[in-house]
Amino acid sequence: MAEITSLRSAVQRLILDGDTVALEGFTHLIPFAAGHEIIRQRKSDLTLIRMTPDVIYDQLIGAGCVRKLIFSWGGNPGVGSLHRLRDAVEADWPRALELEEHSHADLANAYVAGASNLPFAVMRGYAGCELPAHNPTIRTIVCPFTGEQLAAVPAVRPDVTVIHAQKADRKGNVLLWGILGVQREAVLCAKRSIVTVEEIVDKLDAWPNACVLPAWVIDAVCEVPYGATPSYAHGYYSRDNQFYRAWDGISRGRDSFNDWIDHYVYGVADFEEFLSAASLKPRKEQL
Repeated sequence: MAEITSLRSAVQRLILDGDTVALEGFTHLIPFAAGHEIIRQRKSDLTLIRMTPDVIYDQLIGAGCVRKLIFSWGGNPGVGSLHRLRDAVEADWPRALELEEHSHADLANAYVAGASNLPFAVMRGYAGCELPAHNPTIRTIVCPFTGEQLAAVPAVRPDVTVIHAQKADRKGNVLLWGILGVQREAVLCAKRSIVTVEEIVDKLDAWPNACVLPAWVIDAVCEVPYGATPSYAHGYYSRDNQFYRAWDGISRGRDSFNDWIDHYVYGVADFEEFLSAASLKPRKEQL
């Protein structure tokens, strides 16, 4: 059952060194505040999962929190490479990084399998593709009904999933809308979960067929306004494209990256202070 608590307390209690952690979000609702808190608490030896690791994963990798990355695409969206990710892979800085690469369809189906309490996902895919030769978790099985050869991958089952959403009520039920990736499935397949939200309200006022995560599948709900910045939260604020462009320069060099992390993550008490220090607080949209 969800407990409404601070982000600092949730990360301290629910994310342990060595855990497998999924921080999911697609285009918007990316849990930057939670990622910063993981860095600030110096969590280590994490295996991170995400379909589309972007800037927050670059920061976690550059800060030395990550041992392994399971993913299906990685980059600074609309800009280019993740330079801290590249440095970890190419030069083992600040530590060696193990990679496990999948296709989007593969990883999305693996989340669904985990959420469905199935041992693996099965799909048509990878025909004529070289990726299975580089990823031993991608196997081939024969359909018992048709004899067709299909691809199979293990279900995703993180120790902890972290997502950001728009609203929660005071019982811990969570409402999210807009472009959704695998946030729902990522929560349902995890042993523990943390949801940061823009606001906690008396009533969700959810419409029919809305995506509502019930309190009984969530461990912690944390009110963190603007917690997806510099990504966006549909209905609340826009994406800060200038930050994504600026990150390309900040992250290219180890010294410039360390200076930024020291000042804007380690050097502040929480995400609210980060937003103020970095002058990133966006204007709220009219709901």
